[in-house]
Parts: sequence; C-alpha cells; structure tokens
Amino acid sequence: MKLQGSTMPDFNSIEFVNDSLKLVNQTLLPFEEEYIVTDSYERIADAIRRLEVRGAPAIGVAAAYGVALAFKNSAKDDVLFKKVYTTLAETRPTAVNLFFALDRMKKIYENLSGNNVYEELLGEAKKIHNEDIEMCDAMAKNGLEIFKEKSVVLTHCNTGALATGGAGTALAVIKYAYENGMVEFVYADETRPLLQGSRLTAFELEKAGIPFSINVDSAAAFIIKNKKVNLIITGADRIAANGDSANKIGTYSLAVLAKHHGIPFYIAAPSSTIDKSCPTGEEIVIEERSKREVTEIKGVPVTKDSYNVFAPAFDVTPAELIAGIITEEKLFKFPYKF
Repeated sequence: MKLQGSTMPDFNSIEFVNDSLKLVNQTLLPFEEEYIVTDSYERIADAIRRLEVRGAPAIGVAAAYGVALAFKNSAKDDVLFKKVYTTLAETRPTAVNLFFALDRMKKIYENLSGNNVYEELLGEAKKIHNEDIEMCDAMAKNGLEIFKEKSVVLTHCNTGALATGGAGTALAVIKYAYENGMVEFVYADETRPLLQGSRLTAFELEKAGIPFSINVDSAAAFIIKNKKVNLIITGADRIAANGDSANKIGTYSLAVLAKHHGIPFYIAAPSSTIDKSCPTGEEIVIEERSKREVTEIKGVPVTKDSYNVFAPAFDVTPAELIAGIITEEKLFKFPYKF
C-alpha cells in the first residue's frame, strides 16, 4: 500500500513569533479561537496551571520558551534562573515532559558559552519544539502498524496538535491512519471533568474531517461491547521504566475494559514521556485538581460547593494491560524494554 496523507498539524497551537510565545487558549475551545501572546514566563506558568495550554509535550515546549523569555532582557542571573525554574516546575507535577524540558534548559544555562544568554536559551527551546514536531511525525507513521483492518477507534482526553508542539500523539496516529484508509470512525470520550474530549478532540477531529461521535465517559463500556470498537488508543503524561503509564483519569478503566472484551489498548507518546528513573507506576505522583473543576462547569455550579470532592487528574495503567506503546523510535510491545 502506498502511504498518503500528511502528518502536519491542521493548525499551530504553539508558535514563537516576534520574540513572544503564542498559545491557543484551550479553555475557550471549541467556541472561541483566542490566542495568548506573551513574553512573560509568569504568564506562561499561569497558562500551564490554568490548562490554557495542556498536554505533556505542549507543556514541556511552553516551559522551555518560558525559561528563555525570562532572560529576554537579562544577563545571566542564577537567582532569577532558580526562580523561573521553580515557578514552572511547580505548575503540573505529573507530566514528565515538563521536567525533561526544564532540565535541558538548565543544562544549557549552566554551560553558557558567552554573554548571549537569551539567544542560547531560545535556541534550545526552539530545538525542543522542533524535535517534538519531528517526534509527532514519526509516531504517526509508526502507529500505522497497529491497524490490521479498517477500524473503529475509541480515544480518551486530547492528544492532537493542541497537546503537543506538532501534530499530536494518539490523535496524530488516528489522523494518519484515517488518511491511509485504516480508520472508519472515532468515538471520543468527553473526558470529565474538564471535557478535553468533547471540547478539544472533537474540535480537532472536525478540522481533520474524520467521522466521530462524542460519548460520556461512562458509556465507553457499552460502546466497546456493542459498537464493535477495534482498538483503543490514548496518550500518556508519564511512562515508567516498566511501561506503567499515567494518563488522564479514566484511562485505566478503558484498559481494563479492553482486556475484558479482547481488544488491544495502545498508548502513543514521545520518548521524552518515558521516565527511566521511575521504576514503576507506583512512584508516579498523581496531581489532584481543585474541587471546583468538579462542582462547577465554566463557573456555573452543578452541585453544592460544600460537598467533599476527590479529583485526581490522572490514573496509572499497568504495563501488562497495554498492547503496545508507540514512540517516535518504534512500536514497543509488552514486556517493555525502552
């Protein structure tokens, strides 16, 4: 089969323009396509914290630019660097790409060869961004291997261009497979509580022209049983050395459902998401979000604010439930040896 289609994103969610970072404000999608344009690392940190920019690779790219921009009008300043590093590091604890990018920027800073602090840091940030674009491209192509027939796919959360510096992870795989005649239809979990599926994945699927339907998360079991889903593919925010994978809350239950119904469950993520210093998923820190993300929707109360809420942002899927992990290098299969 002659491969066709593009692995380029349908739009750019992160751009560096005129010495400023331009980000799609994802909290307003799909109704408003508004952009944040800033040269402030503190504003970038706020954007990460508020989920105006989200997705592990995109967070890493944004943070790298944030470090560089902090020195736009400053000479080398160790106190400032420590403040910038700490501010950005504290925004989201689970996504390993954030720390991967920050540590790369730290290494450049510590080994600066001259007085051009901003230029050298910016060069590394652009390199991280370009590498992510290339990794998305390679993942999309490597992911074609998981499709044995024209398939109905179920996905969770958002894993497209909005989540990365390039075309995406799992959604880039789906898009490339669709363009090569291997995807018939996509079910997109709404992904409570912040609705990344119904707001963001649907937005990207519409732009790509891929037939899809949104479903509530709790309908996934019914769909898998009755709608003949061929495979499930999601992204990941941190992958342990043994293959245990942290992703948006609700992913683990999908993997259990897939196992029960005998369909393969895959993850697509760049190698920067693999944390080889983390032996298993037991060591992954799970971020807990504000109760208001559950008790309110866009500021409108849906239950009493006085009620207690448990709001983990992620769960961990054991490696043995994952049929394969697609990276820019290749498709890894269980047992995982990265």
